[in-house]
Amino acid sequence: MKYVLMFVGSTEDQDSFDKLPKDQLAAAYERAGKWFDDQARAGRLVGGEELQGPSSSTTVRIKNGKAIVTDGPYIEAKEIIGGFAIIEVKDLDEALAVAKAWPAGSVEVRPVVDHSAEIEQSEAKRASDSAKNG
Repeated sequence: MKYVLMFVGSTEDQDSFDKLPKDQLAAAYERAGKWFDDQARAGRLVGGEELQGPSSSTTVRIKNGKAIVTDGPYIEAKEIIGGFAIIEVKDLDEALAVAKAWPAGSVEVRPVVDHSAEIEQSEAKRASDSAKNG
């Protein structure tokens, strides 16, 4: 099963992180990098990225059928997502074990919805329709 691990912190955590001296910042990145390396070597890591801070976000809302684009996060929140990892493991217990090994704070764990069967059916239908019409 695939899970997304979202690395959660507060706006205060982000401010503190942004103000770290270079040596402490390097050490924090080294710990996170080691976690990513360990998960990749174990064959669990599918992908992931660090995200820029919430001030860099742009939000698209649909209101009365029209898209409205605004700078900033969707809501004012005390918690922010600093990055994410996509892992593939056998079950939730293994996903939680991976999350517990994260060296930098809170992690929200969510299963990924698998739409592969629907996609395969759709592709097969398109191919069948194409063959009938071609």
